[in-house]
Amino acid sequence: MKLFDGGRAPNPRRVRVFLAEKGIAVPLVPIDMGALEHRKQSVSSRNPLQRLPVLELDDGTILTESVAICRYFEELHPEPALFGRGALGKAQVEMWQRRMEFNLLSCVAQAFRHIHPAMKEWEIPQIPEWGEANKPKAVEFLRLLDDELGNREFIAGDSYSIADITGLIAIDFMKPARIKVPDECANVLRWHQAVSSRPSAAA
Repeated sequence: MKLFDGGRAPNPRRVRVFLAEKGIAVPLVPIDMGALEHRKQSVSSRNPLQRLPVLELDDGTILTESVAICRYFEELHPEPALFGRGALGKAQVEMWQRRMEFNLLSCVAQAFRHIHPAMKEWEIPQIPEWGEANKPKAVEFLRLLDDELGNREFIAGDSYSIADITGLIAIDFMKPARIKVPDECANVLRWHQAVSSRPSAAA
């Protein structure tokens, strides 16, 4: 088994944080995305979308998409439960994971990809207006999240989950996307400080 990894890029990091929370060690194959190595044969032959991470199992089976890879490891190693417990708990984690992905991480990624000069050769066409349009969407969602976090410790309830991992990665990615968490979002800032202090956040 080996994991083709893209360094500090959001989705590869999301899987590494998940694995660190589980205490699972998987051999990494470093891919330099800055040098566009993810577009070379070693990745494109395994994932035609040329995206990372890519998990290759011992029998040659390929898994892509960060949440799918995380779910695979959740089934193999159910503790600690990062996709929730019981019918309701799992549904709540799924709900908040999708909210964090679609309403925050995706908006931050669009802002970064369409505005940052380093992405000019990646995002063709790069549409700065679209990037700028996504910034207030991310901030608006953070205000909603701040209200929610006034009632609980973690995003999907009382336990740390993959929704918190996605949120951590999204907020950390806001810096290169040039988006700031509003100062009045005290609950979001408290939560972010707490999840950032977990050892897994350094993965």
